[in-house]
Amino acid sequence: MGQRSSAAPFDLNDARAIAREINSVAAVAPSSSRSVTAVFGNHNWSTLTTGIDDQYFKVVNWTIEAGRHFTESELRAGKAVCILGAAVRNELFGAQNPLGEKIRLGKLSCLVVGLLKAKGQSAMNIGTNQDDVALLPLRTFQRRITGDRDIHLLQVTAEQGASTEKVQQDIEVLLRKRRHISPSENDDFSVMDMKEIADMLTETTQLLTMLLGTVAAISLLVGGIGIMNIMLVSVTERTREIGIRLAIGALEHEVLLQFLVEAVVLSALGGVVGIVLALAGAYLLAGLMRVPFVLNPGVVAMAFLFSAAVGVLFGYFPARKAARLNPIDALRHE
Repeated sequence: MGQRSSAAPFDLNDARAIAREINSVAAVAPSSSRSVTAVFGNHNWSTLTTGIDDQYFKVVNWTIEAGRHFTESELRAGKAVCILGAAVRNELFGAQNPLGEKIRLGKLSCLVVGLLKAKGQSAMNIGTNQDDVALLPLRTFQRRITGDRDIHLLQVTAEQGASTEKVQQDIEVLLRKRRHISPSENDDFSVMDMKEIADMLTETTQLLTMLLGTVAAISLLVGGIGIMNIMLVSVTERTREIGIRLAIGALEHEVLLQFLVEAVVLSALGGVVGIVLALAGAYLLAGLMRVPFVLNPGVVAMAFLFSAAVGVLFGYFPARKAARLNPIDALRHE
């Protein structure tokens, strides 16, 4: 949840009240963020610096890939230590190990004690790289970065089996009371349920999948018609060859199989070319968007088999036409 831009910010007492007075809340993680320039040696990078407390990793379910979490004493005393996201690490250190090194965040010099596991792009904020972040103890952030005690965001996780809708309603009631908002006034804060956001993203994904599936189906139909036309032309041009094969004893199903194999080979080759181009395009886009490129062999295999199936489907009619030719009429064909 966050406060409106024109409203008073949250403070630590709000987080403590939510954790204390709402029974179904498992943890509350207050945090504040600001964009600063991170500097190491002759490398610098503009990144999001976020002040956190000891509940943050429990709430956001983010793991440390190397190094350690902040200690209780570091959080309480506001020590100058930091944990880096994968993007900041790559920009400042490249292949060098950052652990134990000192970097500068704005005017603050801090010791790197941990590295976050890469997460990639945010599903909620398209174009936002979750790994482009540097974490500080909340007190360090407030004292050395912002110079105030404001909290911009309160992240809450509910207990297992608890109704998130009920938790959301309880939080809204509590915050309205604490912020002295009368019944006739609108909230000066917003509470978002991740379940609602997830459902919305699922609906959007399903709609996009349906649209892309429609486009793919039209493309397959056009491609299949193209394959069928090519095979029909091939049957017409090779009518005498087919007549000779039938005249010397070839069976209908053997001619049918020959042309079906040719159609499948033609469509499969097209499928291979399409898969190679798609993978190359996806790899380049992943690099430009700074997201991980993940290859799923099962999807690639399914795409290849589907392209071969298109060859069977649209190649059957020309193949059947070739197999049912009258040998005498085929031999007379010029």
